[in-house]
Amino acid sequence: MNRMKRPIMLLLVLLSAAGAAAQQSLAGRVYHNPNIMQKMIDEALSNKDVEAKFEQARDSVLNAARKEKGRELTADEKAKALEDFTKARKLMEGIKKGMSTTITVEFKSDKEMVMKMDMKMDEELLKAAGVPWAKRKLMKAAMAVMPAQKAQYERRGNLVICIDGNDRDTLTLSADGKELSGKMDEKTPFVLTRTK
Repeated sequence: MNRMKRPIMLLLVLLSAAGAAAQQSLAGRVYHNPNIMQKMIDEALSNKDVEAKFEQARDSVLNAARKEKGRELTADEKAKALEDFTKARKLMEGIKKGMSTTITVEFKSDKEMVMKMDMKMDEELLKAAGVPWAKRKLMKAAMAVMPAQKAQYERRGNLVICIDGNDRDTLTLSADGKELSGKMDEKTPFVLTRTK
């Protein structure tokens, strides 16, 4: 019985080694997503709970204005009462259009990768949100100086382990190699599509 187990075990070891050797190199590949926040923003804005809260807030504002006047409101009074509500709604729509976070990952070799992140926010959107001029300029400058991050990486099957000093992040490669996914944080997953 032991004699049969040894050749089978040897065969399994050889097959797994051959499979690892056959793993395609990532060198030269580029993965990209023009806005990793888009899906999250779209989901948040189309969320029925968010919409229900907006409707509830709108009704609350109108009820308070009716109570204050002691009667039904005219069209002009309704519009005036809902000014802040309308501004908040426009701000949310502006965020959807004016915010983006682009990520590009380029595998330079079988051990080195470069990750570029580009964050943009429309200055008019910040202005509409009441962010002071000096703070807007500081935010814009901080976003502009985000350098490309070089890191070493190891590949273990479909896992790509990025190593930057003591920090380690894990990205997952799809079975067909066309997508690379990871997480910015617990609530922000992202998927990058292979472009090269």
